[in-house]
Amino acid sequence: MSNLALGLRFARRELRGGIKGLRIVLACLALGVAAIAAVGVLRAATEAGLAEDGARILGGDLSIRVSYRPLPQDARDWITSRGGRLSETIEMRAMAIAPNGQRTLVELKAADAAYPLYGALELDPPHAALTPEAPGAPAGVALEPLVADRLGLKPGDRLRLGEESFVLAALIRTEPDKVASPALLGPRALIPLAALEGTKLVQPGSLVQYEYRVALGPNVSPQAFAKDFQAAHDDGGWRIRDASQAAPGVNRVLDRVASFLTLAGLTALLVGGIGVATGVRSWLDQRARTIATLRCLGAPPGAVFATYMIQVLALSVLGIVIGLAAGQGLAVLAGKLLETALPVPPRIALYPWPLVQAALYGILTALSFSLWPLGRAREIPGAALFRDTLAPRAARPRASLLLANGLAVLALVGLVVGTAAQPGFALAFCAAAGATLLLFRLGASLLMLLAKRIRAGQRPTLRLGLANLHRPGAPTALLLVALGIGLTTLSALALIEGNLRRQIEGQIPAQAPNFFFIDIQSDQTQRFDQLTAGLQGVQEVKRVPSLRARIVSVKGVPADQVQATEDTRWALSGDRGLTYAATPPEGTRITEGRWWAPDYKGAPLVSLDANLARGWNVALGDEIVVNVLGRDVPLKVASLRQIEWQGLGLNFTLIASPGLLEAAPHTHIATLRGDAAQDAAVLRAVTDAFPNVSGIRVRDALDAVGTIMQKLGTAISAVAAVTLLAGGLVLAGAMAAGQRRRVRDAVVLKVIGATRAQVRRAWMVEFGLLGFTAGVLAAAIGTAASWGVARYVMKTDWVFLPVTLAVTVLGCTLLTLVLGYAGTALALRARPAPLLRNE
Repeated sequence: MSNLALGLRFARRELRGGIKGLRIVLACLALGVAAIAAVGVLRAATEAGLAEDGARILGGDLSIRVSYRPLPQDARDWITSRGGRLSETIEMRAMAIAPNGQRTLVELKAADAAYPLYGALELDPPHAALTPEAPGAPAGVALEPLVADRLGLKPGDRLRLGEESFVLAALIRTEPDKVASPALLGPRALIPLAALEGTKLVQPGSLVQYEYRVALGPNVSPQAFAKDFQAAHDDGGWRIRDASQAAPGVNRVLDRVASFLTLAGLTALLVGGIGVATGVRSWLDQRARTIATLRCLGAPPGAVFATYMIQVLALSVLGIVIGLAAGQGLAVLAGKLLETALPVPPRIALYPWPLVQAALYGILTALSFSLWPLGRAREIPGAALFRDTLAPRAARPRASLLLANGLAVLALVGLVVGTAAQPGFALAFCAAAGATLLLFRLGASLLMLLAKRIRAGQRPTLRLGLANLHRPGAPTALLLVALGIGLTTLSALALIEGNLRRQIEGQIPAQAPNFFFIDIQSDQTQRFDQLTAGLQGVQEVKRVPSLRARIVSVKGVPADQVQATEDTRWALSGDRGLTYAATPPEGTRITEGRWWAPDYKGAPLVSLDANLARGWNVALGDEIVVNVLGRDVPLKVASLRQIEWQGLGLNFTLIASPGLLEAAPHTHIATLRGDAAQDAAVLRAVTDAFPNVSGIRVRDALDAVGTIMQKLGTAISAVAAVTLLAGGLVLAGAMAAGQRRRVRDAVVLKVIGATRAQVRRAWMVEFGLLGFTAGVLAAAIGTAASWGVARYVMKTDWVFLPVTLAVTVLGCTLLTLVLGYAGTALALRARPAPLLRNE
C-alpha cells in the first residue's frame, strides 16, 4: 500500500507537467475504441428498431407462408374462429408491359382488402383506389417509382401484367412489410387480389408464394397460437413466423456485417495496441533519467512501477472515454446517413452494453501492450538505466507481471471470441494476429542478422545505415512490427476487394447467360424451344424442369435440428430448387458415387451438392426427405457433385431421378445466351408469346450486385482508412521513440566530421531496408489472409493480384522513407553545443 500511495503522489506530480509523451497512447486507444463503439451502438440501434416494429415489419402477429398452393379453407376457418384477423397476399414474378412495348420484370404482390393489418401502405396520390368502382372497369396497379420511370408511365396510363390490362393508379411510397417480404429480382407492383385471376399468371407448378398474416387479440401469445395451429393441422409445408422472427435474414446479415466491422475495428485497435507499446516505450525513454534518479535515491521498484502504471491507466481511461463519446457520435451520424439504406430506421439511444464492451476492449488492449515495457523498466537497476539507451540491458518483467500480461491477453481473446457472431472466425482472427506479430518479430531478427553480415567495404553511408539496423538498442523490431501490422491489414483488404470486384466485373459477365426464363409450363416447352431457336442472335438455350421442395429431415433428423455447419444451414430452411434428370447435366463433376441409369425406374434417388453433404455429415446411401406440394418424398443419396455457381448456369443443389417427380405439377426454367444487342427483341418475342413467362435479365442482376459491390468497396476503403490512420499514429510513435537517439547520433557524427548528406543517406539506407522488408512481409501475410477470408469465409474464388501487392510494397517503402526523412531533417537541425553540455 505504501508503494501505491507513493506511486499516486509521484504520478499526480508528473501528470501536472502534461501528457506530451503519452499523446500517441491516447490517440491510438481513442481511435480503436471509437470504431468498435460506433459499430456496436449502430447494430444495437438497428436491432431495437427491428424489435419495436416486429409486427409492422412482418405484417401481423403471425405469418404463414406456403409455396404453390393456398392455405386450406379449414385452416383459415380455424384461425378466424379463434379471433384471428386474416389477410392474404400472393407473390410471384411477372413482366410489366407498357403500351409502347417496353417491359420490365416486377415482383408482383396481389393483396386482399384487409392488407395491411399493421402499418400503412403509403401511395401517391394518398387515396388512390386499386379496386375498380364500376363493374368491368380495369383494376388499378400501384408501382414503385422505378417501374414507372423505366416504362415511361404516369398515373392513368395502361399497362399489362400477364393477360390482364391494368391502369396505373398510384406510386408506392412506403410498403410496410417490405423487409419481411422483399422484392429481390425486381421492383414491386401491387394489385387487388381479385384481379390476379385475370392475369392467368397462376398456373400449375408456377413459382407462387401464398402468405397469410394474422392479427391476434391483445392477450394472445403468438408463439402459443402458432403451436396450437401446428398441432391441429398436418404439416402442409408452410413456414410460420411470429413478430420476433420478422426479419431473420436481416438479423443474420446484421450479425455478419457487424462481425466484419467489429473485427476491422479490432484490427485498428490491435494496430493501436502496438502504438500503446511504442508510446509507452518512447515515454519511458524520456523518463529514463527520472526513473534512474528515483531508483538510485532508494525508491522501491514497486513505487516506480506504480507511478508509471497509474499514469498509463489514467491516460488509457481518458482515451477510452474520448473513444466512447466519439463512437456514440459516429453512430448517430451513421444512423442519419444510412437511415434509408437500413431495413428499419435505427433507434439511436444510449445502449450501455456496446459501450461497456468497447471500453473493455480498450482497457484490455492497454494492459496487454503496456505491462511488458513497464515491467521491464521495473526490473532494471538504477545505474543500468543511465546506460540503457546505449547499452540496453536484457530484462524481463517478473513472473507475476508476465502472468498478469498473459491473463490480459487471454481476456482480450476471450472477449473477442465470446462476443462474436462467428466464434470460429474470431478465434482464427486472434490466432492470425498473434502469428503476424511473431512473424514480423522474426523478420526483424532476420533483417538484423543479414545487416550484420553484409560487408559494406569502403562505403561509409552504407556501413552506417546497416549498423543502425543491428547495433545495441536499435529500434528495428519495433519499427518493423509497427509498420508491418497496418500494412498487412491494408494489403489483405485491398486483395479481398480486388478479388470481389474481379468476380463481378470480370469472370461472371463473360460466363453468364443473357436471360433466365421462369414459369414455363410443361405444355409450352416445345413451342418455347422452337421460338427461341429461331430468334436472331440466340446462340444457346438450356431448359430443365423445376420444382420447389422443402427439406423435412436429413438421416431421420428434423431439418431444424440438424447439426449443420454455418455455411450450409441456409439450405435447411425455406424452399429449395429441385429438378430431375435421366442423365448428368453438362459440366457435372461427380466427386462420390455414380449417376443412375438413363432408364432407372426404382425408388427415388438424389444427387446432392458435395458442400452441403459435408456440412450436414451426409454420405452415400443416406436418406433425405423433402416435401413437394405437401407430400413427403424420401430421396436416397446416390452421388455427390461439385457445383460451380459462379457461371450462373442451371445448377441445383438437389437433382432427383426421373419417375415420381415427373408426375408432379411443375414448370420449367431456361437460360438463354446470345448477342446482347438483341436482348430487347428476344425478351419481347418470348413474353409476347408466353405472357405467363417472366424473363430475368442477368445483366440487370449483375448491375445490382455491382452497386452492392461499390458500397462494399466504400465500406472496405473506410475500414482501410481507419487502419491507415492508426498505422500512421503507430509509426509516428515508433519514430518518436527513437528520435532522441537519432538527435544524439546526428550531433556526434557532425562533430567528428560527417556531412549532413552522408548522415541523411545512411539513414535513408536504414529506412529503405525497413520499409522494403515490412512491405514484402505485409504482402505475403496479407496475401495469405485474403486467401483464407475469400476461400473459407466468403466462399469465393481467389486469384493473386501482383499489381496490388507491388503498390503495397512500393507504397510502404515510400512512406517509411518520407517519415524517416522528416525525422532525419529534425535530428540534423539540433545544435551540438547544448546537447553536449547536457551530457
